[in-house]
Formats: sequence, C-alpha cells, structure tokens
Amino acid sequence: MTHPNTEKPNPPKALGFLRYSAAIFYDAMLVIALLFVATAALLPFTKGEAINAPVLYPLYLFTVSFIFYGWFWTHGGQTLGLRAWKLKITSTYYAGDITWKQAFVRFITACISWLCLGLGLFWLIWHKDHKTWHDISSHSQIIRLPDTPKTKT
Repeated sequence: MTHPNTEKPNPPKALGFLRYSAAIFYDAMLVIALLFVATAALLPFTKGEAINAPVLYPLYLFTVSFIFYGWFWTHGGQTLGLRAWKLKITSTYYAGDITWKQAFVRFITACISWLCLGLGLFWLIWHKDHKTWHDISSHSQIIRLPDTPKTKT
C-alpha cells in the first residue's frame, strides 16, 4: 500500500466528446487562417502564381501546422481552442507540459486518426479514461480545468 502523500493526484477529466470537438473546431479555424498566411508568405517567390510543388508544399503546410500545435502544447498545454473550452493537455508521465517528442507523436497520431475518419477521436467515447488515440500514443491526457469564480468589481 502506498502512502497517501506519494500518490499522483488524479486531475479532472475532460467532460467529453462535444467539448473536445468544439475546441478542435476553434483550433481548425485558426490553423486554416495560419495556412493562408503561410501560403501568402510564399507567393512573392512564385511571382503570385500558384505553388507547383506537389511534395514540398504539402510538407511545408504540414510542418507549419505541427509547429503551431507543438508550440502551444509544449508551452502551457493549451491552444486557443483548448483555452476557450477550459481544457489542457498534460503529460501522464508527470504533472506538466508535454515534450516536443510527445507533441510530435500526438500530432502524427491525430493526423492518422483523421485519415481513419476521426475514429481515433471517437475512441474517447468508449475508452474507460476518455482518451483518444493521440492521448494514448503520446502518453498525454486532456483535462478539464476548474471553473474560476468571477469576482465582482
């Protein structure tokens, strides 16, 4: 039997699929806007013409997307969508932000999940700890942050 003070605290879990989906939708809108800006940054090099790089251009957009998510996940555990819905990504190894390696595994697994028509996301409905494929593979979890009481001014 372990001593009560040595046990890892169990943080509150995300409430479920709808809250998580809403955060994903918010972030998707931000990433789409970011990809427009990333594309616009390339247009001076193509003299305003369409970008004709069937391998490099998608890889560029993929990298921009990973940097967006990876930065937020490793620096505070919250993208703007997660922050709006009071959710946070934490490592299951320790109570804190995930590493860049965890972020990369999480991002790749999330992409695979979407290629499987979102099955990896829907997995949280059936998983006993409400985890997605990307939570499981990256040893991370989504927690719901407690509501903060509003102060009167």
